[in-house]
Amino acid sequence: MYEWFKFLHLAAAIVWLGGMALVILALRPVVITQMAPPERLALMAAVLSRFFSMVWISIALILTSGFWMLSMADMTLAPKGWHAMSGLGLLMCLIFAHIWFAPFRRLKAAVANTDWPAAGKALGQIHPLVLTNFALGWLAVLAVIVWR
Repeated sequence: MYEWFKFLHLAAAIVWLGGMALVILALRPVVITQMAPPERLALMAAVLSRFFSMVWISIALILTSGFWMLSMADMTLAPKGWHAMSGLGLLMCLIFAHIWFAPFRRLKAAVANTDWPAAGKALGQIHPLVLTNFALGWLAVLAVIVWR
């Protein structure tokens, strides 16, 4: 049973980190150079809408499986990396919730109203937060591997 929860945990983390990698390293640079702001902002809002729905599912799976696996362990004996991963993961969830309820909500509203300057501003607020979560996600992976 533990292996199934670990698989769900890792699969959800891979979806979240992999999606951030795709958006940051592949999609964003291309649309910036090849699309005009209205099309770029509409595309990014649509892509992020689909991706962020996947992130919510990933968060649910990560938290559920993570808490279950932690409940099976004596936390006083658990590796330091587990504690670091838990803290970093919770911080990532809080940052994502902020993205979802603040700048992403503004991005969708601005795109719906064809207010391109406001949409650009909102997307500009999302980018550094996603970069932060991307770095925190890799720090969590590193912590769990290094601190055994």
